[in-house]
Amino acid sequence: MTTEFGNSSTRSRSLGDLVGGLAADMSGLFRKEIELAKTEASEKLDSVVGGVELLIAGAAIGIAAIGVLFAAIVTGLAVVFINAGMDRTAANSLAAFIVFIVAGIIAWILVARGRARISAENLRFDRTTTALSLDQAALQEKL
Repeated sequence: MTTEFGNSSTRSRSLGDLVGGLAADMSGLFRKEIELAKTEASEKLDSVVGGVELLIAGAAIGIAAIGVLFAAIVTGLAVVFINAGMDRTAANSLAAFIVFIVAGIIAWILVARGRARISAENLRFDRTTTALSLDQAALQEKL
């Protein structure tokens, strides 16, 4: 009878060790998941900052494009008021308009790229979600 009681105590201790080990494993696992989440958040933040920088660059070039357009309009009005022909001043206006078009296209490209980087899809924590799913499956397997 003593043997059976001793055997039961040994089993109880082993089960306790297993539960303690599982708790330690889960604790370590969650710490690693938190570190992964921090790393992924940092990467996403860097991506958003890059997108904001592109938006700012696009906005600055867009403002410059508007300034060039205004200069073209002013020059065009000068042509109407000062000269009846389209010689030198008209050519300057056309050149300013061409610069406006080119700057506007560049601004549009930069803004589009910046918006793409800031999209909600780029802000998802894919690796962390996958790792947590795998951890959940492993935990369910152990239990």
